[in-house]
Amino acid sequence: MPDDGKLKCSCGYVQEEGVIKDRKKKQNKIAVLDKEIETLPKIKSDCVKCKNDEAYFWTLQTRSSDEPETKFFRCTKCNAVRREYS
Repeated sequence: MPDDGKLKCSCGYVQEEGVIKDRKKKQNKIAVLDKEIETLPKIKSDCVKCKNDEAYFWTLQTRSSDEPETKFFRCTKCNAVRREYS
C-alpha cells in the first residue's frame, strides 16, 4: 500500500478510503471499419444468377449426424447463396 493510503492499479483504478474511483489512463481511439471482412475460403463455383465463377464456401451439419454435411456457396459478386446436399 502506498504511503498516501490509496490502492492503485496499473489499469488506472484507484481505491481511496474504501471507495473505488475511476481514474483510467487516457487510451488511444480504435478505428472501426464499416466494411465486412469475409474470412471464408473461396472456391471456383458458377453462380446461376450472375454467372460469376467464384464463391465463398462453408459446411454445416443440418440433418442428423449419420448423414453428410450440407455445403453452402455464396457468390462473391452478388451474394446469392445456394446449398448442395451430398
